[in-house]
Amino acid sequence: MNLRGRNKVKTEFSMASMTDIVFLLLIFFMLTSTLVTSSALDLVLPKSKAQSVKRQDVSVSIDAQLTFKLNGNPVAEADLEPLLLALVSGNPEAVILLQADQSVPTGVTVKVMDLAYRNKLKMVLATDPKD
Repeated sequence: MNLRGRNKVKTEFSMASMTDIVFLLLIFFMLTSTLVTSSALDLVLPKSKAQSVKRQDVSVSIDAQLTFKLNGNPVAEADLEPLLLALVSGNPEAVILLQADQSVPTGVTVKVMDLAYRNKLKMVLATDPKD
């Protein structure tokens, strides 16, 4: 008499459904990641460990009294964009160095950065190499 059961438990596991799910997730994330756009400004920020800018064509500085200077010459905030564009008009690879005092409000600094971003200019924010 054979008392053993005929139903055997299979110890195999099929990975086919798992790989389908992984590929669908991969395709989903690849498609959605190309649709996401960043609203941040594309700026090249230097490291603060004693690294200096190799090339500087134009210098924009803002002091604590919110006085704007273009290459050391005082300018009004409204005149900054046309004068800056006139200085870099012949050089598409011009690098602008932005030197802002630490007490300058962030909104004022971002206005100048946005000016460079709108005109597709390369701007570097100067930092103090000290820790």
